[in-house]
Amino acid sequence: MSQPAIVSANTSKASDTTMYNILFIIGLCHLLNDAIQAVVPAMFPILEKSMGLSFTQLGIIAFSLNMVSSVLQPVVGVVTDKKPMPFALPIGLTLTLCGVLGLAFAPSFGLIVLSVIFIGFGSAVFHPEGSRVAYMAAGRRRGLAQSIYQVGGNTGQALAPLITALILVPLGQKGASWFSLVAALAVFLLIYIANWYKQRLAANLPLIKKKNLPAGKNTGLSKRVKQSLLLILLLIFARSWYISGMTNFYAFFAIEEYSLTIKESQLFLFAFLIAGAFGTFFGGPLADRFGKKKVIAISMLSTVPFAILIPFVPSVLAFLFLTITGFILMTSFSVTVVYAQELVPGKIGTMSGLTVGLAFGMGAIGSVGLGYIADLFSLSSMVSSIGFLPLLGLIAFLLPSDQTVQEWNQ
Repeated sequence: MSQPAIVSANTSKASDTTMYNILFIIGLCHLLNDAIQAVVPAMFPILEKSMGLSFTQLGIIAFSLNMVSSVLQPVVGVVTDKKPMPFALPIGLTLTLCGVLGLAFAPSFGLIVLSVIFIGFGSAVFHPEGSRVAYMAAGRRRGLAQSIYQVGGNTGQALAPLITALILVPLGQKGASWFSLVAALAVFLLIYIANWYKQRLAANLPLIKKKNLPAGKNTGLSKRVKQSLLLILLLIFARSWYISGMTNFYAFFAIEEYSLTIKESQLFLFAFLIAGAFGTFFGGPLADRFGKKKVIAISMLSTVPFAILIPFVPSVLAFLFLTITGFILMTSFSVTVVYAQELVPGKIGTMSGLTVGLAFGMGAIGSVGLGYIADLFSLSSMVSSIGFLPLLGLIAFLLPSDQTVQEWNQ
């Protein structure tokens, strides 16, 4: 009779312990995954030159990558909330590995699109399950765990301009093949994570069954929760369109406006993205201190003056404003994920798929739309217009407060 009690106590202690080794490994895998995914837009200046692609075609490539990832992420999240799949993690990265090799050697526009679909599919599988691993390893420090996990991904994205300058510019399209080694390393690490994940699931199974019994009474979402989710998704929409426009097309603007080389233009993007990675890391602690709703609103609205001025200032100021904008705007990244998870507790994979996956999806739609605007009017008109998108941060004032969300869940 005492045996189950001992097992239950040990399981409870284990679930309260923050597993830093697991968090750092899954954060590193997130970095590797997102660095590979970021290679695609980083290759745009090279593909545009070597294959003579239009801005619309480049937008279609970005759309294919991000749309596959975004559409499938919530689907994967819903499925794995019901039945977690530890070994989906290494399988997903294996698909990414295949996509990277295809991208490096694709001779035509159609095969490039097919290759990025593989990369997008691998990313769609990784993100919801990776977020679940971070949640399971968090113990009582869920905010810190989410920061470690998300900052890994944003750092990986920030490396894309350096990758372009150091690898893709000298080696061209075939230089992408080096990232098959990065994918292989991620697969190896994720096999270790998958084994830990499987063991933790087995240990927590009795607790999960207990927790799920009362939760069965409340399966639907209330109207106020649905409205709040819609608001947070609209904010993600605005942020994603802006980031998509900058990461996919600002390099072309900088080359045209400031007569920069491809290498020099990538440094501007690197500043924007690496500042965003730092912003992601600090966003969590700031939200813990001042509240998630306040951080989301301030991060969007404080970006507005810099975002509007970037296309009209000299190159030195543009570099500075890009850095400031990246930092401030991305402080809301992990905060929106945690806010959504607290709105709908118990649906970690689904909320991760919606908030992070939808971000890629909105960026995907934005890529095609913004590429079309650049072709139809001009690149400078498009870059100037997206500076007003962060004004939609005003929507954040309609969100319920953190305390109200907590009261809903009691």
